[in-house]
Parts: sequence; structure tokens; C-alpha cells
Amino acid sequence: MNKNKKPLHKQDLNFVFEKKNYIVMGIGLAVIALGFILMAGGGSDDPNVFNEEIYNIRRIRVAPALVLLGFAIEVYAILLNPRK
Repeated sequence: MNKNKKPLHKQDLNFVFEKKNYIVMGIGLAVIALGFILMAGGGSDDPNVFNEEIYNIRRIRVAPALVLLGFAIEVYAILLNPRK
């Protein structure tokens, strides 16, 4: 066995991401979750009655925009280099 190699548990483990990356990823996940929460609801209890609430601005414009923004934040978190 090579004498220069240390056992695995004593080697320095280098992670791909740092703390700042994980914080930004958490923010992105929270924005995505908020978007899906805003999309929920709007249905009718009676299948014979149509509910117009399904077409309000929150479900059609705001919630999908938040989900896309959350995915953009996730991409930014992956590409973020905290050492600079």
C-alpha cells in the first residue's frame, strides 16, 4: 500500500458546494414550493357547477412565474462560486 495515502476517514473531504450554495438552494426550493402552493385550489365541490376561481390571476400568472423564478434561483445556486 502506498504510504502517502491516508485512510478515507482521515482524508480531507472536498464537497462540491459550500454553505452559501446550500442557502441559495434552500431559498430556491422555498420559492418553488410557494409557487405550487399558490397554484392549489380553485376547484368546485360540486362537479356540475363551474367555478371561475380556477382562472384568477394568481393561478394563471403569479404561481407559474414563481415556479420559474425558483428554478432560475436553483440554476444560479449550482453555478455560484462562493470563493470569488
